[in-house]
Amino acid sequence: MAPRPRGSGLLGELSAEFAGTLILILFGVGVVAQVVAGGALTDPPGGLGDHDSISWAWGLGVTLGVYLAARLSGAHLNPAVTLTLAAFKGFPWQKVAPYMVAQTLGAFCAALLVRWNYTEVLARADPGHTIKTQTVFSTLPGNGNPAAGVHEWGAFRDQVIGTAILLILILAITDLLNNPPGANMGPFIIGLVVVAIGMAFGTDAGYAINPARDLGPRLASYITGYGSAWRDQWGNLYFWVPIAGPLIGGLVGGVAYKLFVGRFLPGAAPEPEGRTPIPQD
Repeated sequence: MAPRPRGSGLLGELSAEFAGTLILILFGVGVVAQVVAGGALTDPPGGLGDHDSISWAWGLGVTLGVYLAARLSGAHLNPAVTLTLAAFKGFPWQKVAPYMVAQTLGAFCAALLVRWNYTEVLARADPGHTIKTQTVFSTLPGNGNPAAGVHEWGAFRDQVIGTAILLILILAITDLLNNPPGANMGPFIIGLVVVAIGMAFGTDAGYAINPARDLGPRLASYITGYGSAWRDQWGNLYFWVPIAGPLIGGLVGGVAYKLFVGRFLPGAAPEPEGRTPIPQD
């Protein structure tokens, strides 16, 4: 475990959370723009990627964002992670709100960059900036497909389950009393977790599993022409689902890890103040 650099302070931690989340969203939202918007312009449509490429890019975005930010802030990059670590790992509660704001702001700025870079492609693929390309920026039930038959509460269930899986595995991978990966491989393994969740739980709600990942880009899309950004394809207010679902799911995951694994591990070690326990060999 690497010690926190002296003098970095809260400002350094928030800067790292902003930068790490920005990198995560640049790769994540960028790949969806390429697949959804860019693919709509190919003949036949859909020639620039598929669901698996989206899952891999999101996972790699997580890995690279964590490597960028871990030394300074622990690289939460996700309000659900921050909340769960405060509830179960001693992360200071007074830092929870600032971390969440920094994460959401990083996601917002990254989405604005993607929106700007893909201006022409989005305009050609969807001139009205409708629900057709809204999934580039934020999640929708059934990925915006009415044929999936998924509504708000089905998507909410999905987000609780998906984020619980994420946090169970993050806690397992980073628990120094368990069997954490060596050689600073923790961020890479966590990225693979996100890839697996995307491949296994991507249909019902687009696996946001991160309130900042959804809220920041949703706001960015709204102020740049997507007037229906807060609603789903059914016309219902939907923005709350990928916020509340992951926050609750993270806590469920924390309880599950503590109940089934954490309490049986031998010994006890206090977590370094203000840091996520990502192994840093």
